[in-house]
Amino acid sequence: MATARLVPGIAAAAAAAVLAWLAHLLAPAVPALTVAVVLGIAAANFPATARHVGGVLGPGLRFAATKFMRLGIVLLGLKLSIVDVLGLGWPVLAAVVGILVITFCGTYGMGRALRLPGRQPLLMAAGFSICGASAIGAMSAATGATRREAAAPVAMVTLCGTLAILVLPVAGTLLGLAPEDFGFWAGASVHDVGQVVATAQTAGTAALAAAVVVKLTRVLMLAPMVLAVSAAGRLRSRRAGPAGEAKLPPAVPLFVAGFLGAVGLRSLGVLDAGTLETAGHVQDWLLTLALFGLGTGVRARDFTGKGSRIVVLAVVSWILVAGLSLLALLAL
Repeated sequence: MATARLVPGIAAAAAAAVLAWLAHLLAPAVPALTVAVVLGIAAANFPATARHVGGVLGPGLRFAATKFMRLGIVLLGLKLSIVDVLGLGWPVLAAVVGILVITFCGTYGMGRALRLPGRQPLLMAAGFSICGASAIGAMSAATGATRREAAAPVAMVTLCGTLAILVLPVAGTLLGLAPEDFGFWAGASVHDVGQVVATAQTAGTAALAAAVVVKLTRVLMLAPMVLAVSAAGRLRSRRAGPAGEAKLPPAVPLFVAGFLGAVGLRSLGVLDAGTLETAGHVQDWLLTLALFGLGTGVRARDFTGKGSRIVVLAVVSWILVAGLSLLALLAL
């Protein structure tokens, strides 16, 4: 009976995923994950569909937003090779990590200063500094954040990443950046992997190759950042006494262990190209389903009144990461 309750919502997410990928095929510059979030937001805010989203579809959509997201993050590790990351060289690696840490801390601090509710400052920091919606999903799972807390950050990081597809190529041309330099800038500042690809490919294959490696280096930081946040949560729980001890989060979330294991498998080269390609397709579909589910948690009223503060934070954080990346590029 419990499984039967999940079927309508998962089926709706699957239908939305098909539409998202069809839209991507028609307009390759628009990532399917972006379309999935937009469809989810639309479904949650049109009266004709909103009552179903909050009713019979709800259990399956929540399942997709959490379980499929975690599975997708595990498979994301199969795209990462330590060999490729180390090939960037230590100066570039240091720059990428520095940009990430400063953006994370700056966004989190600004979010607290703006008094964003619940775990939204942390989720915004993860999304804008690491890897967009995937990072938000990972931090949500590690900290116990609700789908409602994660929905607005996902919408914001998706919006800004989509705008980057339009803005960065124009800015790169005006700045006269070489293809490899533009690739670094896109990989270091754009949020989601698909959005990075859509942005960088406008400058050619050299820019795309550089962007993907830099971006996947940021993705690799997902594990240590989640583990650090999890460790901080455990420390706070212990300080809270017996009541806090009962709520201790796991030292290493299971999906993070799976992600690291997948990175190890890819780095060792034990998986053939066909397996990696298949896993990549499965990961894309899982994240598309998950992001539709997360999108259905967004309500238009979340961005009015006090909710407009998250829009301000998104714009400032986007400018911060893009500006830091450009400064690092000029310094290298």
